[in-house]
Amino acid sequence: MTAERLAQDEKADVRVENCLDAAVEYLRSLQHEDGWWKGDLATNVTMDAEDLMLRRFLGVATAQTDAETARWIRSQQRDDGTWATFPGGPGDLSTTVEAWVALRIAGDDPAESYMAKAAEFIRGAGGVEKARVFTHLWLALFGLWEWDDCPDLPPELIFLPSWAPLNVYNWACWARQTIVPLTIVSALRPVRPVDFGVDQLRAGTPVARKAGLWTLDGAFQRLDVVLNAYTRWGPRGPLGGIRRLAMQRSVEWIVARQEADGGWGGIQPPWVYSLIALHLMGYATDHPVMAAGLRGLEGFTVHADTADGPVRWLEACQSPVWDTGLVVGALLDAGVAPDDKAVLRATDWLLDEQIDAPGDWQVRRPTLTTGGWAFEFANDGYPDTDDTAEIVLALRRVVHPEPQVLRAALDDAVEWTTGMQSADGGWGAFDADNTDTTPLRLPFCDFGAVIDPPSADVTAHVVEMLAAEGKTGTDECRRGVRWLLDSQEEDGSWFGRWGTNHVYGTGAVVPALIAAGTSAEDPVIRRAVRWLADHQNPDGGWGEDLRSYVDPSWIGRGDSTPSQTAWALLALLAADERDETVRRGVGFLVDTQRPDGGWDEHRYTGTGFPGDFYIGYHLYRLVFPIWALGRYLGKDRPHHEGTVSR
Repeated sequence: MTAERLAQDEKADVRVENCLDAAVEYLRSLQHEDGWWKGDLATNVTMDAEDLMLRRFLGVATAQTDAETARWIRSQQRDDGTWATFPGGPGDLSTTVEAWVALRIAGDDPAESYMAKAAEFIRGAGGVEKARVFTHLWLALFGLWEWDDCPDLPPELIFLPSWAPLNVYNWACWARQTIVPLTIVSALRPVRPVDFGVDQLRAGTPVARKAGLWTLDGAFQRLDVVLNAYTRWGPRGPLGGIRRLAMQRSVEWIVARQEADGGWGGIQPPWVYSLIALHLMGYATDHPVMAAGLRGLEGFTVHADTADGPVRWLEACQSPVWDTGLVVGALLDAGVAPDDKAVLRATDWLLDEQIDAPGDWQVRRPTLTTGGWAFEFANDGYPDTDDTAEIVLALRRVVHPEPQVLRAALDDAVEWTTGMQSADGGWGAFDADNTDTTPLRLPFCDFGAVIDPPSADVTAHVVEMLAAEGKTGTDECRRGVRWLLDSQEEDGSWFGRWGTNHVYGTGAVVPALIAAGTSAEDPVIRRAVRWLADHQNPDGGWGEDLRSYVDPSWIGRGDSTPSQTAWALLALLAADERDETVRRGVGFLVDTQRPDGGWDEHRYTGTGFPGDFYIGYHLYRLVFPIWALGRYLGKDRPHHEGTVSR
């Protein structure tokens, strides 16, 4: 059945109903007995290469973990010898360097054709000399790069007050938790040599010239030279006591932020660097803090059997709270009863996950009462406004046996989220007013987002939540709407910070503005609708390649995916569009559904760091199509009774 036939067939809605029913039942089958949903979170092999290197550095590697990780890394190499940061993307220099080094540590022969092809690509891309700072740090740990050639991070940063430039709270939460342990590593400059070198990865690329002396970039580059010299010689003199105190203070800061699952921030970078830093400061691998950290990493490890043998790969993060909140919202829009047993189990699990602990966000909002949700199973120090807004939108529609308990939790969440509004009217994910761009100028910061300014997608979700809660007339909601209006791109779309990219941003903002009272006929909405219609693919779907973050020619362009098609449909349906564009989009979802009720999605559509780090959320391909199809069919559909999932 083609999309064209679906658009013309008078029984089209029956087919959509059947498609939706199958998807809902499949989603029900994936619920954990405790009430939550979680899809695998795929990234790239730097996670696995660094896990292998971490275990070698700490002395806890085994022949089995090395073999299974190496087998996985090899399986992800492309025909051109490279490793990419997302499926279908270009070969990435630093990712390929780290994969090659990890395979050498695991015992792979550099003369093997796949290793030689990787080395050839590395040299052609400028050599190991052009790799990012994080890659150079990993190489330095094994004597494959000079510490003097790495940017310096002084542990004395921990002493800077919260009002000072470059204090740790001016970094995004994920960055500060990475930076603090790295200051210890940078100060101690450990080397645990391996029995090979990386000469065959060198291209002889000359060192880049420093920026002008009177520019901010140039000033920081020269400051780094001074800090490097201080790290080599200063601690041997009278300032040594200050450095030792700074390192000890940093250790205390790190240990205080270890989560219940043994990790830090629920994500890989601060986790691995915290383990290395603590180990260097005398924490043995059997110390309770270290043991918990290493044990926790096993919970982030995915094991699988392949034709070549067992493999293991590491999730950079886990998303059960986010996934579960989205699932509840999607199921309710699909017609599942608000007191359905699966919905209630998910609701109770989410209520137990609500955070009542203090966190770093209080540095900017010291009088605000906690009440948000985090993304992961365990990340109590860092709730985020995006999760919290989506969970409120879902749970406020649930018919709970203890409505007063649910309402109290939602009130706390709304108050916390509202209080996290930044001065410009928008919302960042984890912190308020985390907008100082000074850290971006440091030579160290050549990879990933290191601050957390407001974004269109997060602000939209909060505005939509406030509108649902009847707060469209509040100053906070009006300022949020103004922020969204001011951030619309000239072409009518919105940039997507946490999802790819303009399709995600536009898919979030249009429903929010409509919910907040903007007319579907408003020029702002019409421009967005036109942009979506203009970027629909011939097959009826929508897709946007991750390269759109660095190459504007890719904006709105890419292979159609289920999740991105659903995002576009959610925006169009919110704007009361029911035309051929919408019918063809729905037709794409119906045509591409698998027999089991799910969809395949071979592209990543999630974003960690725009331009640098991308995510494949395995539930997006199911949850968002259910959401879009449910809204397409209307809210007056009969409830799905279904069966209680396992």
